[in-house]
Amino acid sequence: MLFTELGLSAELLRAVEKQGYRTATPIQQQAIPLIIDGQDILAAAQTGTGKTAGFTLPLLQRLQQQSDSGNQRPRVRALILVPTRELAAQVSESVNLYGRYLPFKTAVIFGGVSINPQISKLRKGVDIVVATPGRLLDHVQQKTVDLSGVQTLVLDEADRMLDMGFIRDIRKVLKVLPKQRQNLLFSATFSKDIRRLAADLLNRPTEIQVAAQNQPADRVNQVVYPVDKKRKRELLSHQIGAGNWQQVLVFTRTKHGANRLAEQLSRDGLKAAAIHGNKSQAARTRALANFKAGTVRVLVATDVASRGLDIERLPHVVNYELPNVPEDYVHRIGRTARAGQEGEAISLVCIDELPLLREIEKLLKSKIEKELIPGYEPDPRIKAEPIQKGRPQRQQRPGGHRAGPRNKRSGAPNNRGGKHHRATRGRQRAG
Repeated sequence: MLFTELGLSAELLRAVEKQGYRTATPIQQQAIPLIIDGQDILAAAQTGTGKTAGFTLPLLQRLQQQSDSGNQRPRVRALILVPTRELAAQVSESVNLYGRYLPFKTAVIFGGVSINPQISKLRKGVDIVVATPGRLLDHVQQKTVDLSGVQTLVLDEADRMLDMGFIRDIRKVLKVLPKQRQNLLFSATFSKDIRRLAADLLNRPTEIQVAAQNQPADRVNQVVYPVDKKRKRELLSHQIGAGNWQQVLVFTRTKHGANRLAEQLSRDGLKAAAIHGNKSQAARTRALANFKAGTVRVLVATDVASRGLDIERLPHVVNYELPNVPEDYVHRIGRTARAGQEGEAISLVCIDELPLLREIEKLLKSKIEKELIPGYEPDPRIKAEPIQKGRPQRQQRPGGHRAGPRNKRSGAPNNRGGKHHRATRGRQRAG
């Protein structure tokens, strides 16, 4: 189905054409007319299916139809909640691209950066807010954002938000929104928790499911390279060089592991950078921009990047270490083969990770092809060792900010540091 058949305005069709798109994806074909019609929807949409345009285009269409032309200062009429900074930036970029020929103003709100520029932009008036829950609640508490006029609420990657412990924050946000509004919930899975949230949030929703859950895109070629743990970095460097891979996204389980691997690859002569939750937002933005521009050849990431990184025509994703949660495998490899492109997902699997591999194959309901690389065959004498899951994370503040130290007696927040502590408490984010 062509975009011209979906009832979109001339301004939106012009923006879509500017992006080089003519044919709508299945999620777009089903969601766009329903959203324009004002219905609540519950949609299962895997990463890379075009779901962002699936809710952004009709959202802009409805704002255009309901435009408050008499208002000199725009009010927030659409709120899009997302789990991570990267996804917030990506969604905001999509809103701006598709709304380029419309007069609507957008603000993107997340932690890890100064709150003051965000306050300044909100004071000037915006129509659409894209936000992570924690920083949005900071604005609500400081009364720097007015959500009383929100007509449409979008929860994007809702399952990820629940996984990250945002349900309490989401419910706090819901309390300050108008009761009468349109609700759109997008999730990669329909778990019991998602069903429970949908029952509380949505009003007689239309359910959309365009593909089998937890299944990667058809155009992803998946392969496992069995290799000893100590030879993974050597094999990765070899494959990048032998295959002349120019753009490779590599996933590790830990932040420390991401830093170490990026340093090792750089010593191997491969321009590499790491991206994870302990990096400042400026460093994360810079690393991603350099990777997209081609000045960084290898981007090493933790699962903070498995959703929210939209890299056009990314040819190679590598699981340097398999994830502890099988569903994260699908989200990781969903960074490639986007928008109808083909891609390759390689997993370097040592003997310790065979149980994780079996869980992934169980989820996929299929075996992943195994390929031995000559010279890197695993040593059969090596015995499996338990995988260290890492230290438990400290409790998160809303939106992913780490909680400050607590009073040992009362359990209440320790306010040592006075004004400085209060001023900076929302600027760090785990992940």
